[in-house]
Amino acid sequence: MTHVVPADPQVLVTVKKKAQPSRSWAVLDSNGETTLLDVDKYAIMHRVNIHARDLRILDPLLSYPSTILGRDGAIVLNLEHIKAIITAEEVLLRDPSGEYVIPVVQELQRHLPVVNAINQGPEAIGHIDAEAADECVSPFEFRALEVTLESICSFLAARTLELETAAYPALDELTSLISSRKLKSAMTRLTARVQKVRDALEQLLDDDDDMADLYLSRKLATSSPVSGSGAANWYAVSPTIGSKISKASRGSIATIHGDENDVEELKMLLEAYFMQIDGTLNKLTTLREYIDDTEDYINIQLDNHRNQLIQLELFLSSGSVCLSVYSLVAAIFGMNIPFTWNDNHGYVFKWVVIISGLLSALLFILIMSYARLKGLVGS
Repeated sequence: MTHVVPADPQVLVTVKKKAQPSRSWAVLDSNGETTLLDVDKYAIMHRVNIHARDLRILDPLLSYPSTILGRDGAIVLNLEHIKAIITAEEVLLRDPSGEYVIPVVQELQRHLPVVNAINQGPEAIGHIDAEAADECVSPFEFRALEVTLESICSFLAARTLELETAAYPALDELTSLISSRKLKSAMTRLTARVQKVRDALEQLLDDDDDMADLYLSRKLATSSPVSGSGAANWYAVSPTIGSKISKASRGSIATIHGDENDVEELKMLLEAYFMQIDGTLNKLTTLREYIDDTEDYINIQLDNHRNQLIQLELFLSSGSVCLSVYSLVAAIFGMNIPFTWNDNHGYVFKWVVIISGLLSALLFILIMSYARLKGLVGS
């Protein structure tokens, strides 16, 4: 069920500044219920307690690279079209009506409320599908983070598949004089987008302190201790239910009250999607190499045709030179100048024509032999 809640006037800033444009946000709580908010950035800053510089990363009008930031009480995500703020209790998603954001909202609605079935006992858990039940072992912020990472990885993988489907058949049709400029432009843009997401995950994996900042439930439990039925409910799961992460290593999951430097659970989650996005990047790299090889092959064919045209031009130029010699002889004898030996010597005409033709042919043969000797024409 979706509720529309107006902005709380108590959280609006009263400083006399130019009014900021309103932005649409979708707020999803742990029950999967969605609330639409139409508030300015100051209301969001007050709600999740983050600075303006962190919220500016989510501004769609500004070009910021893909980033995952851990703050005191929130995780700020800017992954392509997914611009979200994750707290220990809710997820705020910007522009929820976007074409590519609607599936993310639906996935969050499907995965976030699973944890509440734990409080209803084993009978309720039995009605949950195995895939959804696997997520009960993770805290709220990790489930939300996993949904966003899975969505962006799937989105980029789908775009890569579309590009491959269009590129490989087109590159195989070499006889139709294909220009690969459009394919390379699309591939370059997609590679840059995938590379940004990969760099964001790699940067987070390289710093344990940044990963520790993403344990919002652990920090919340440390600052406000509660009973075992409170914040620790996300960990009290049947032993038969394991998370996706624990499939790789069942014994490395950290509890809320565990070591603050233990980030193995989050590291395995991030590594899984890092490998997926890295595989997508490898596909694009392979596609680039295939395009480059195809271009090289096409250039070789074009060079071959160009060489054939040069040889034809050489033949025609040589023939023109030889014919110009023949024309020179005809021009000399065709001059309208009176001379004495032109009378009573009509039999000379045929010898002039024959000898001039033989000389022109001999000159053409000599030119072609020299060109063949120098390797200018094929044998």
